[in-house]
Amino acid sequence: MAGIVIGGVGIDAARHVRDRAQWPLAALPLLLAGHSLVEAFVWWGLRGDVSGRVLTVATTVYLVIAFVVLPVYIPVMALLLERSATHRAMEIVTLVAGVLCSVWLGVALLTRPFVARADGHHIVYHVHLQAGPAVIILYLVSTCGALIISGRRFLRWYGIVNLAAVAVLAWVATDAVTSLWCVWAAITCVSVAVYLRATGPAAGPRAPVPVG
Repeated sequence: MAGIVIGGVGIDAARHVRDRAQWPLAALPLLLAGHSLVEAFVWWGLRGDVSGRVLTVATTVYLVIAFVVLPVYIPVMALLLERSATHRAMEIVTLVAGVLCSVWLGVALLTRPFVARADGHHIVYHVHLQAGPAVIILYLVSTCGALIISGRRFLRWYGIVNLAAVAVLAWVATDAVTSLWCVWAAITCVSVAVYLRATGPAAGPRAPVPVG
């Protein structure tokens, strides 16, 4: 299962953290792995393998992570990694966009009906939103824009690749963007472990210090 594999990647990423600012980045694969595992329960619920209650809980948790957690988590992650005052100021703007998006979508999940349904090899999540285009812009600014404006080249490319993926997925299967993009993001976060491996080797036994 993809979630288990990505979870292993997340553990490897955590082993290569050099400072506290890198922990949210290292934890991203674990967050997305958990997200993928939750969607497995959504699949099982849609197939009738688990109860309707489990399906409802799994769908709710999946959408809360996608719509409420990620728009705030990504800008915070990027902000913590910034050292330039200019980049930090820009990241604060994306964080504000993320908070607005998170609150907007959170209220929608609390007050409006939502449903998941199988459509071929992916799941379509329907959430009734008002001012849809505005919240989509806020979501993209917070989840992709926060990475694209980063002062770190790895994050910039990661953001560009994910924004391109959103565009392609929206063109191919508009209704399935939420599910397919989250799967894509989970798979591509393998690059996070590669990046942390390159910048911060796992701590091991220290070599003895010569005396004399």
